[in-house]
Amino acid sequence: MSTRLTAIRGQGDSELRKARSLTIGDLVALALAAALLVVFLLFRRPELSQRRLLVALGITAGFAGLAWLAHGVNFGGALAGSAIAFILAVRDVRMFLLLLVVFALVLGATRLGARRKQQLRTAESTAGRSASQVMANLGMAGLAVALAPGNWPILALAALAEAVADTSSSELGMAFPAKTVLITTGKPVAPGVDGGVSLAGTTAALISATLIAMAGWTAGLLSRRTAAVVALAGFLGTLIDSLLGALFERRGWLNNDLVNFFSTASAAALAWMLV
Repeated sequence: MSTRLTAIRGQGDSELRKARSLTIGDLVALALAAALLVVFLLFRRPELSQRRLLVALGITAGFAGLAWLAHGVNFGGALAGSAIAFILAVRDVRMFLLLLVVFALVLGATRLGARRKQQLRTAESTAGRSASQVMANLGMAGLAVALAPGNWPILALAALAEAVADTSSSELGMAFPAKTVLITTGKPVAPGVDGGVSLAGTTAALISATLIAMAGWTAGLLSRRTAAVVALAGFLGTLIDSLLGALFERRGWLNNDLVNFFSTASAAALAWMLV
């Protein structure tokens, strides 16, 4: 009994140290988030009123605090996420509302089947997502909102759709494991393996990408046609994510954060080509 308690206490201490520490990747992610915020303010400052900036600041501060308290992100993740949320809220508050939808879907998918994921040792840290993870998934959307021309909602939402679809695919695939195969060879692999795909995970990805597209259409940011483009680009981005995982991440040539960033970027690029 004492050995079990010691192990549990040790695991908790390890999680606490992870929550308090910042890796080099997190520091780079925070620096990039700050740089993106500065560029956005310099680039868009003439069209931004002081009231608009203050309202967005209050909204995003509250969002970051709630996300941290809900253990959706750790402290570094909250800082990086608040920078992206601020950019979205200032440009168009509807984009911030869609970010809330993204957060809810990701948090729900992550928490679903948590006990089984812990048994498989594939569960997310209980401290929440780090700054590097947040920027890997939301950075491309923030970049599109900050700098892209008139079609920025399509590009940003395609990137967000891919991020949600990829998370839902991997998390639900591990929560409800079924036959999983490597996307490049078709050979069976264990759930959670880089590049592995399953029917349940692929279905979850398609549904999640469609939900983000429908939310964008409901909010008036997308037409029916561009909503279809966002859903398709987001879904195809998850397949690219699996390919990158099988070809590069499994070999140690890319880490998961870079794979996620390139996948969201590919979704935005696909949306730009399809519009």
